[in-house]
Amino acid sequence: MSRDEKPGWLGRLFGRKGETAEPEAAEHPETADPASPASESEGQPDFATGAEEVAAVPMPPSEPAQDDAEKNQIPDEVEGADLQPADGSDVAAEEENAKLDLQPIPVPALDVEPETAGEPEQKRGWWSRLTFGMKRTSSALSERVTGLFTKRKLDADTLEELEDALIQADFGVETAMRISEAVGKGRYEKGISPDEVRAILASEVETALTPVAKPLVVDAAKKPYVILMVGVNGAGKTTTIGKLSLKLKAEGHSVMLAAGDTFRAAAIEQLRVWGERTGTPVISREQGADAAGLAFDALKEAKANGTDVLLIDTAGRLQNKAGLMAELEKIVRVIRKHDPEAPHAALLVLDATVGQNALSQVELFSQAAPISGLVMTKLDGTARGGILVALAAKFGLPVHFIGVGEGVEDLEPFAARDFARAIAGLEKD
Repeated sequence: MSRDEKPGWLGRLFGRKGETAEPEAAEHPETADPASPASESEGQPDFATGAEEVAAVPMPPSEPAQDDAEKNQIPDEVEGADLQPADGSDVAAEEENAKLDLQPIPVPALDVEPETAGEPEQKRGWWSRLTFGMKRTSSALSERVTGLFTKRKLDADTLEELEDALIQADFGVETAMRISEAVGKGRYEKGISPDEVRAILASEVETALTPVAKPLVVDAAKKPYVILMVGVNGAGKTTTIGKLSLKLKAEGHSVMLAAGDTFRAAAIEQLRVWGERTGTPVISREQGADAAGLAFDALKEAKANGTDVLLIDTAGRLQNKAGLMAELEKIVRVIRKHDPEAPHAALLVLDATVGQNALSQVELFSQAAPISGLVMTKLDGTARGGILVALAAKFGLPVHFIGVGEGVEDLEPFAARDFARAIAGLEKD
């Protein structure tokens, strides 16, 4: 092939053996790479010669290599120059503004009035917390009642279905029958609205609970006034003690706590935390210590300090475990060696979510300790809150407090009328 004749595509792809292409003079000799051969052709491809005769397109000349130090070097005219902004503003202020400019644009909250935005949410009152906590039970009852008495006359089948709905809500058989009779009285084969049924339900529940709605009264003549807290595992005894200590201190009483649940290190620590939070002294021992001995020591110290109220925690125990129930009996015996009238109150803490099992708990705990009153917790966690009515009908024990949440303000003295209207889904009158 002559030097003036252009090689074909295959020739340019593979080249010829023994033939070396002469380097073409670089257009920019100061930037040319002597190690790389120049292109043999210039200009645009010649399409007239066919597809295999496409000429190579020359690559653009590369940038001259620069040393790193040379790249980072500040020009003489810039080095030492005044770096202040042209308008004379402060550099720090400019940098701060730049940071602010990078912040995401806040999205305004929906349905918030400008004058109320950012204000803390107001705490709900007890009635609001009670109705919200009883929502599961009241909603379940309302659904059944609405379905039974909408466009339907009152007959035997309707009353029987109402009884079933009340029994499923743990009102108990006797209470369910009494409410059904009250609903059917004088209205047989007549129409009745769901609202009328709710009103009758609330009235009957209030009637059943009014005799047991009694506040916890501390006898100032008995100092310290000893309150023993008992119940099964997970009922909420320790938390209830902490909440009660706050309420008693708010009434002006001096309070001492005794960490009698010596089986669980977590229970001891939990009571200590409540003591720190409320500024209440806590008598405790190491895990595994004798609970009866601790209760005795706490009573002695409370009497020596002139404390008004001593709250004694105990280990959670199943009501069908004879050994644990015997230990509870021992705690009562040991306390009475120091004060024959103590404990002045023994409160059984019941978890509302256990339903009918609460009846057996009251029966068996009453055999081991002189149960004087009840505290019902976790009414917000069940759709069967009628168990309180069944307990009142069977045992008649005072109900001092009910709980509808985890907050300190979610444990309040029991009021029969408020509870009855909340469980029936009625507004406060």
